[in-house]
Amino acid sequence: MNPREQSKNPMDRGRFPADPWRLVETQHRADDLGTTETLFSVGNGYLGMRGNPEEGRDAYAHGTFINGFHETWPIRHAESAFGFARTGQTIVNAPDAKLMKLYVDDEPLILGTADLEHYERSLDFRDGVLRRSLIWRTPSGKRVQVESTRMVSMSQRHLAVLTFEVTMLDGDAPLVISSQLQNRQDGEDEYHVPAASMGEATDPRKAGGFDQRVLLPRAAHADERRMLLGYQCARSGMTIAVAADHRLETPDEHEVIVRADDDLAKMVIRIEARQGSTVRLEKLVTYHTSRGVPVRELSERCERTLDRAGGHTVAEHLAEQQRWYDQFWEAADVEVATDDATQQAIRFNLLTLAQASARADRQGVPAKGVTGSGYEGHYFWDSEIYVAPFLTYTQPHLARNLMHFRTRMLPAARARAREMAQSGALFPWRTINGEEASAYYAAGSAQMHINADIAYALLQYVTATDDIGFLVRDGMDLLVETARMWTELGFWRTNGGDPTFHIHGVTGPDEYTTVVNNNLFTNVMARFNLDAAARVVEAIRERRPEDYERLVHRLGVKDDEVAEWRRCADGMSIPFDEGLGIHPQDDFFLDREVWDLSRTPDELRPLLLHYHPLVIYRFQVLKQADVVLAMFLQGDRFTPEQKRANFEYYDPITTGDSTLSAVVQAIIAAEVGYEDVAMDYFRQALYVDLGNLHHNTVDGMHIASAGGVWSALVFGFAGMGDRRRRLRFDPRLPRDWPAMRFRIRWHGTRLLVELTQDAITFTMLEPGDKPEVSVNVRGDYYTVSAKEPVRVPLDHQGPRVPGLLGNRPQTGGIRADGTRITAGVPEPMVFDEEP
Repeated sequence: MNPREQSKNPMDRGRFPADPWRLVETQHRADDLGTTETLFSVGNGYLGMRGNPEEGRDAYAHGTFINGFHETWPIRHAESAFGFARTGQTIVNAPDAKLMKLYVDDEPLILGTADLEHYERSLDFRDGVLRRSLIWRTPSGKRVQVESTRMVSMSQRHLAVLTFEVTMLDGDAPLVISSQLQNRQDGEDEYHVPAASMGEATDPRKAGGFDQRVLLPRAAHADERRMLLGYQCARSGMTIAVAADHRLETPDEHEVIVRADDDLAKMVIRIEARQGSTVRLEKLVTYHTSRGVPVRELSERCERTLDRAGGHTVAEHLAEQQRWYDQFWEAADVEVATDDATQQAIRFNLLTLAQASARADRQGVPAKGVTGSGYEGHYFWDSEIYVAPFLTYTQPHLARNLMHFRTRMLPAARARAREMAQSGALFPWRTINGEEASAYYAAGSAQMHINADIAYALLQYVTATDDIGFLVRDGMDLLVETARMWTELGFWRTNGGDPTFHIHGVTGPDEYTTVVNNNLFTNVMARFNLDAAARVVEAIRERRPEDYERLVHRLGVKDDEVAEWRRCADGMSIPFDEGLGIHPQDDFFLDREVWDLSRTPDELRPLLLHYHPLVIYRFQVLKQADVVLAMFLQGDRFTPEQKRANFEYYDPITTGDSTLSAVVQAIIAAEVGYEDVAMDYFRQALYVDLGNLHHNTVDGMHIASAGGVWSALVFGFAGMGDRRRRLRFDPRLPRDWPAMRFRIRWHGTRLLVELTQDAITFTMLEPGDKPEVSVNVRGDYYTVSAKEPVRVPLDHQGPRVPGLLGNRPQTGGIRADGTRITAGVPEPMVFDEEP
């Protein structure tokens, strides 16, 4: 079933009821363990714990991940060439501290085989705490209640708090709880059977294959209060220490046994449990990592974190967590006056963004956050285009952290530019440590648009916050060095008229069309990058001469160089076909035959898993929005007629094989009036992970898609825009939604925006540096102050074109050379099974 069809009934509501503030599971099932482990992950952007059961079994892929904690390995190319990526980087599965195994009458609790009279697991959006409650009838007929909680602290970056309560409801029994720290990256499950450890064989990172031990033991300790393990990565040299403290409460007789070796530290608690009594174990866990600090020092940091955390009760830690989330939802919530299921899905996506970014601090936001090992824990351009807008308008200090993270990568980006025969800086398409890690340059390293994507996110942040200080100190280095790269990469051509600036041999966001000339998205964004760099440098020279002198000294900026940036931007080649009235995706895109997706069965999707790349490259077919994304990010560069014509041409040949596509298509569909199409794509984005629509949620959450959900709501349905330092609104509220409300920050002022079918209202909740904010609604300006809300009547919600476009491509058009555009479908190669 394709994502469009599956999004109509994305979840089993008998098992996952619609609760606007919680994700609830009422039945444990083994057939989707990987998906639910991802959905019930908890994290804070630095530390993430997958939703594996405390008992360790059953599990699809055990996982505890630290943002940026990785191992390196040499990339071996079958046929290497100069400049190919040389060093692979893979996130490491950190030692597992979630384990608290339970035995009653020497029988282990294993969820997959246990007789469960009651089961409920919930992830509460209001405090980010994972809770589980169950009643287990043991093989001997005794009933045992087990309650557990798991929390990764948002306030204390390195801390996780776990609790485990066991109550004998019927009868007395010997009870054992084994609390562990276990190295799953290299160690073996205590059952010594790969199948029993549940997850080793299917771990997507291990499928990549390390040929030697990754975590080298450097410390191991356990006593009745505290246990600790420490390691150093064999190749990257990164270090990690994990430690745990315990508090035990029980009225019954008990004993504690501890031991530690290289890959396992554990505290075993033996209790003679009586009927009606409750055993409660509290486990405070801390992780510290470094690029080179010795494990001994990290161990001391763990000691300090646990000593400090141990001075507070679990209830106090939960209260601190609640306060953090209260502030988060006050800033980031988007409320829609519709069904509970939609509201639940919206908040789940927003929670996902919080858990991926809040305490990333000095790191970027990985494509999977800290919920799984998909994409090997790498950072992509996704974070600037899909995640940064959410952060900029709801929690700008986190957006600033993300921008600062890119400035710390500048030295490596400058080195990469030299390697690629360019000046300035060239950021890697995928990386952890700043080096390019893409082994397939056609769909990876050739995506040089990442430079402009970073510049776009930076300018969007500065526009929304007016943080000129950051721009002058750090941001200018990004703008200048990325602009320099474009002037070196492109070249001038003259063909009987004014010279035009061309960029050849690049790949845009659409990875089904690679290494092309004048990719429209790349050129449009490069034009923005060059123009913005020139404008900002000129403004600093005029208004802040001392800062300009420092800039000249630091970066060697020259007046003629700045003039060349502006000339390149003004002369940028932007493909446009007058006959068809559309922007070709690149110079030769229309020369190809169109792929007829209406004749491509679902079982051959996604295309990249069923066709060789060279087959795909011969056709007009898109993995994800490319021209359509350019129209979203640079909307004022396209006319309304061009936007609609482009959307109508590209939508039927866009496969949506990338989760980055649906949100952008929803935004532009809403703008040009295809309201049913917009809602269809929005639902696909909304349930990408909750409905496992792309069948790979097992590898981790799709963080960029979650960010895109916020963009679809705010930029799409609320019609917000922020170009040219103006806050603008042109709403497209869905017909079936009576109202929507959200909050944004603009120049330090916090605004409440309330949208109905007949009005949009602005309320100043918290003033910023200026007492008033000017907003533009469909061309008219209004001043918002703390005095009273400003209500602007709306006589429409934009054009409305009913129905879906379908996936039958537009054919029959005449190319510039007079030939006609036709469509076809390549026949896939089918291999007979061997007897």
